[in-house]
Amino acid sequence: MASEKRMKFGPFVRREREARWIGLRELSRLTGISPSYLSNFERNIFPPPAEDKIHKIAEVLNLDADELLAMAGRVSSDLLDIIREHPKEMAALLRSTKHAPGTIDG
Repeated sequence: MASEKRMKFGPFVRREREARWIGLRELSRLTGISPSYLSNFERNIFPPPAEDKIHKIAEVLNLDADELLAMAGRVSSDLLDIIREHPKEMAALLRSTKHAPGTIDG
C-alpha cells in the first residue's frame, strides 16, 4: 500500500469501490453514509467520515481499517487510548521501529 499512502483518502476509496463493482448507493446502504456525502468525500470536497464509518467502509471493501484511518489522517481510538496510558513507552517503541525492515523508512 506504499503508493496508496500518497493517494488521498477519497479518491482511494472511490478507486477501491469501483474496482469491486460496488455502486455509490450500494456502499451508502452498506455503510449508513449518505450517497451525497460519499460522493463529496470521494471527490475531496468533504473531509473523511467519522472513525466508525471508516471501519464500515474498510469492512465492505475488504481493506485494512488502520491503513484507511491513516489515509484519513486519523489513528484508531483504541490505539490512542493505549498511547495516552503509556505515552513514554509507546513513543520509545514507535521510534525504535522507525527504521525496521518492512516499515516506511526501513
